[in-house]
Amino acid sequence: MSSGPQPLFGRTQDQAVLCELLHSLTQPLTSLRCSLELSVEDVAGQQHDVVSSALEQTDRAIGVVRLMQEYLETESVASSPLPVPLGPVLRTVADQLSPKASERQVRMRLTGGCSSTIALPEPRLRLALQYLIGVLIELQPRHSDITLRLEQGSTESELRAQAERDSPNEAMRGRDPALSSLQSVQLAIARRLLESAGASLAFDHGNCSGFLLHIPRPFRPSTPELFS
Repeated sequence: MSSGPQPLFGRTQDQAVLCELLHSLTQPLTSLRCSLELSVEDVAGQQHDVVSSALEQTDRAIGVVRLMQEYLETESVASSPLPVPLGPVLRTVADQLSPKASERQVRMRLTGGCSSTIALPEPRLRLALQYLIGVLIELQPRHSDITLRLEQGSTESELRAQAERDSPNEAMRGRDPALSSLQSVQLAIARRLLESAGASLAFDHGNCSGFLLHIPRPFRPSTPELFS
C-alpha cells in the first residue's frame, strides 16, 4: 500500500469533520458563557471569584475555537495562484482593520512600496497579516500611531510595522501590556504560516512595539506596489 501524501479529497473530508466538531462545540460554550455571565452578578465573595474565573476560562475556550475555525477556513478556500503579491493583500488587511484601529483611537498608515511576492495562498497570507497587525493594534494605548512600511532591497523586501506612542514614557516605565494567551496563539500561527513560505519574522520589544517581516525577492522583477 502506498504511503504517499494524503489525497486532496481525503484531506477535504477531514477538514469538514473538524469544522463540524468545532461548530458543535460553539453552541454549548456560548450557552455556558451566557449562564455564567448571568450568575456572576448574583454571587459574592469566594463564589464570585470562582464564577468569574470560570467565565474567563470559557471566553478563552471560545476564542481558541474561533481561531481554529479561522485557520480551517483558509484551508477550505480554493487556493489562489502562487506566488501572491504582498502589497495588495497588505492594503486589503489594513482596510479591514481600519475600523478596529479607529475604535481604539489608533492611527494607522501605509508607506513605501515593493514588488515582493510570497509563496503562500492568499487566504493564509491575509490571515497571518490580520493576526500580526490586529494584535499590534490591540496592544497600543489610545492616540498611538502605527506605520506599516514596505521597503525593497537588492535581495529581499521588508514589511516593517512600528508603533509610536504619544506618551513615550509609558514604555520606559515598563508598562507595556502582556500578551494574552489568544494573542500569543495568533502570533504563533502567523509566524508558522509566513515561515512556511520562506519569510522570516522578528518582533520588537516583547511584541508590543512592532515587527519586521523579511521576504526574499522574486527572481522576476515586477512593478512595485506603491502606497501614498
